[in-house]
Amino acid sequence: MSKDNKVKTTESSPSAPSKARKRLPVLDPSGDYYYWWLNTMVFPVMYNLIIVVCRACFPDLQHSYLVAWFVLDYTSDLLYLLDIGVRFHTGFLEQGILVVDKGMIASRYVRTWSFLLDLASLVPTDAAYVRLGPHIPTLRLNRFLRVPRLFEAFDRTETRTAYPNAFRIAKLMLYIFVVIHWNSCLYFALSRYLGFGRDAWVYPDPAQPGFERLRRQYLYSFYFSTLILTTVGDTPLPAREEEYLFMVGDFLLAVMGFATIMGSMSSVIYNMNTADAAFYPDHALVKKYMKLQRVNRRLERRVIDWYQHLQINKKMTNEVAILQHLPERLRAEVAVSVHLSTLSRVQIFQNCEASLLEELVLKLQPQTYSPGEYVCRKGDIGREMYIIREGQLAVVADDGVTQYAVLGAGLYFGEISIINIKGNMSGNRRTANIKSLGYSDLFCLSKEDLREVLSEYPQAQAVMEEKGREILLKMNKLDVNAEAAEIALQEATESRLKGLDQQLDDLQTKFARLLAELESSALKIAYRIERLEWQTREWPMPEDMAEADDEAEPGEGTSKDGEEKAGQEGPSGI
Repeated sequence: MSKDNKVKTTESSPSAPSKARKRLPVLDPSGDYYYWWLNTMVFPVMYNLIIVVCRACFPDLQHSYLVAWFVLDYTSDLLYLLDIGVRFHTGFLEQGILVVDKGMIASRYVRTWSFLLDLASLVPTDAAYVRLGPHIPTLRLNRFLRVPRLFEAFDRTETRTAYPNAFRIAKLMLYIFVVIHWNSCLYFALSRYLGFGRDAWVYPDPAQPGFERLRRQYLYSFYFSTLILTTVGDTPLPAREEEYLFMVGDFLLAVMGFATIMGSMSSVIYNMNTADAAFYPDHALVKKYMKLQRVNRRLERRVIDWYQHLQINKKMTNEVAILQHLPERLRAEVAVSVHLSTLSRVQIFQNCEASLLEELVLKLQPQTYSPGEYVCRKGDIGREMYIIREGQLAVVADDGVTQYAVLGAGLYFGEISIINIKGNMSGNRRTANIKSLGYSDLFCLSKEDLREVLSEYPQAQAVMEEKGREILLKMNKLDVNAEAAEIALQEATESRLKGLDQQLDDLQTKFARLLAELESSALKIAYRIERLEWQTREWPMPEDMAEADDEAEPGEGTSKDGEEKAGQEGPSGI
């Protein structure tokens, strides 16, 4: 027993480190933890991108807060180092499956350009502070190599945020600020190189009152840079070659920036218009149609008010088209989460299978009715049922004024007319006038869609018909005699159909036998023909016999001549 225990311990000891390694977390690149880490990395990257260049160009800023800069610098370096560790623990997809093997993750990451850039961004170039002094922040310019992480974080946020257009505008404004900030820093550095106050273009002499302050230096440079890059004008003329080159470069940058801004804003506006067109129907075409057809002003006003109601209250009438690109199961889950609570209120659909309700939810069509508009009238053929999502509808008399009842949110009507219930006195005709009191949002379920779904669920169909029958009994609208007669007729029809099916099966059996006999006879005939062909191949042909006779006649003559010669030569030889 002790030996076995020793074997087990020795076998389990090598696997213990591997189990410990497996317990280390592997991040999903599309998960929340990885997303929030990317957002955390925005701060050190933006710090280096904005502050380092500012410290390099404004010496007073570097000298005044040296201790704070050291703390922030090495905090950002620590986050950079942790980011490399996160990259070594971030899985990737292979054939659609998340790879969590750390060896494969590490080998894949090491072979990418991202790994080289991450290492280069952490090269301790600031170790030269020991020799050159601590006031040269340009030694940290290699930290800019982590900018791709900033772009990745922005892309993930744009995908996840509920306001992508607003985020695009904010991102564009941030880019503009960074460009102007860098340009203002370069302007101040160039002014210091050329000499403060040497001409009207450079930064004024700090000896003048007010211009020696650090805040004034930055704001003046930022203002001057903004004037140049926005091509507003009202800037002093350059006087030296360096100033001309700086202005030309800024003007070229301003042209590209202006084109980029206009293109980005146009894209945002186009996306917003496209989204509105996808969510809400285009009323311009309808207005044009009504104008060409000279529709009366009152009806035209009602149509415009209906469109305006949809736009203001964010009502959608084309949910199916909006969700059409989602996979079927995902689309069903979205529709269930939105509409299942409404559908489950309908009495006739209660206690049905969950899969049946999911199928029905995908068939619901949202509709919006204006004030005073009839949803259905008495005597109309019922082709759909309605579920009230929001608003109020009234059951009115034929005069359209007298109200019998008011239906509110969560109620439904018209469900009996879309189910074929035997003995229904009203058939598939509407039995009441339903009018919308205000703007009402309804869900419509057509008879064809319900029939298509119920064809796959016969038990649910029987249950729903039984519930509809109970409802008709309570309303005294079920003719029991007609129901019995219809049931008897259906049973008789079914028995006749069964008889026809039996006769058809018998005919098919006889036909199959005839086919089998015909195939057997055909095989026998084919076999006999083949035997005759083989037998006739051994018979001599008439042409062959004639040729044989022709060959035999010359042979006989030669034999007679030989005999004559032999007879003549015989005596002489004797």
